[in-house]
Amino acid sequence: MEEMEILRARLLEILREKSVERGRFQLRSGRWSDYYVDGKQTTLDAEGSYLIGKILFSRIGALEPFPRGVGGVTLGADPIVTAVSLVSHLEGRPLPAFIIRKEPKGHGTERWIEGLKNIQAGGEVVVVEDVLTTGGTLLEGVRHAREAGFEVRRVFTLIDRLEGGRENIEAASLALDSLFTRDELLAG
Repeated sequence: MEEMEILRARLLEILREKSVERGRFQLRSGRWSDYYVDGKQTTLDAEGSYLIGKILFSRIGALEPFPRGVGGVTLGADPIVTAVSLVSHLEGRPLPAFIIRKEPKGHGTERWIEGLKNIQAGGEVVVVEDVLTTGGTLLEGVRHAREAGFEVRRVFTLIDRLEGGRENIEAASLALDSLFTRDELLAG
């Protein structure tokens, strides 16, 4: 088994153990579900964070041109972009992280995006998220990244719930790369 396949299998185990909850949950989209994926339970776990950073960086690092940054909307994306950025440094191909606020900072610079001084102006960046349902959060993040002068063609998510998010992302002319789908996650 290839290294990335081994790492991906281990990450799936952690996700199933720590991030999947059964019950009745209302999602951010307003929809109801009989399961909830709390991605932060895995993204904030030391091993989970490392695995996510390693796997995502291997995929991002294969992009041409190599992106100038990796970012996402707070709070779900925060540990992911940090893990990817840290792994990129360890791999000798530094990829700075940026965080997109849910609303602009109410004082000082009043920015939507934090970390801009670490990223070369313009050029391509990737946007990430932990769990994709309808794609609204990802699309909002892409909009703010574009308003900051960046080009976004590809987005990444840890889990695709298979509830229309991919279609919404692709309708916006973006490529989506999901590490796992709902079906893979719930199969175990």
